[in-house]
Amino acid sequence: MVKLQGSEILLDYPSVGATENTMLIAVMAKGTTKIRNAAKEPEIIDLENYLNKMGAKVTGAGTSEIVIEGVEKLHHVEHKIIPDRIVAGTLAVAGAITGGDILLKNVIVDHLKPIISKLKEAGCFVLEEDTSLKIKAPQRIKAVEMTKTLPYPGFPTDMQAQFMSLMTVAKGTSIITETVFENRYKHVDELTRMGAKIKIDGRVAVVQGAKKLTGAKVHAKDLRGGAALVLAGLAAEGVTMVDHIKHIDRGYDEFDKMLQKLGAYIYRID
Repeated sequence: MVKLQGSEILLDYPSVGATENTMLIAVMAKGTTKIRNAAKEPEIIDLENYLNKMGAKVTGAGTSEIVIEGVEKLHHVEHKIIPDRIVAGTLAVAGAITGGDILLKNVIVDHLKPIISKLKEAGCFVLEEDTSLKIKAPQRIKAVEMTKTLPYPGFPTDMQAQFMSLMTVAKGTSIITETVFENRYKHVDELTRMGAKIKIDGRVAVVQGAKKLTGAKVHAKDLRGGAALVLAGLAAEGVTMVDHIKHIDRGYDEFDKMLQKLGAYIYRID
């Protein structure tokens, strides 16, 4: 069996998946591995903490350079993962798009700063505490002129679709630029079927806020786009049916039940 050797790796882009997979491979490789231009997301730091509990020697997570000293073996541990910032952000937008007043507990507010900033720009009152977040929406959301997805600590690409849903009912015109992933506007056609006014030009989406959305049967084509359609359905007049929810279930544990706790009239159809 060939033994893996430590190496210096320069990522062309600070990819979360590439950073995490390199860390996982390098922990038991012989010698030292350096990851340059590493992703800085909170999940990277959590992975470092987890691996080090198991006996790995990883330093630098949360910075652009991570160093891994290979070890011979790892041991079992118990580890509590950090709260999911994208789930928290999605629920925050659910409160905003419905004109709600909600309290989210067990969140890490520092991880949500880019999302909180945009919610405030949209006119929401946001009360931040260490592990909770209170969001109170205005009668009608204001358009946010410019939103650009970026690697952490920028606005997360995994919140782009949900935030677009919010902007479909905002007063005014919003511009959203997707810089992280190509082909991440699959939800646009479905939102348009509900009455949203969205034009796409390459990586740029121009969203003209509508006074109302109308319920429709729509198709979840990916994880975050599916969540965005559910959020749009919460704000729409009439009934919205979202099919192919297997995509949504990949990233949200009992999404319907979480929204029910916030007062949503939502249920699954087998």
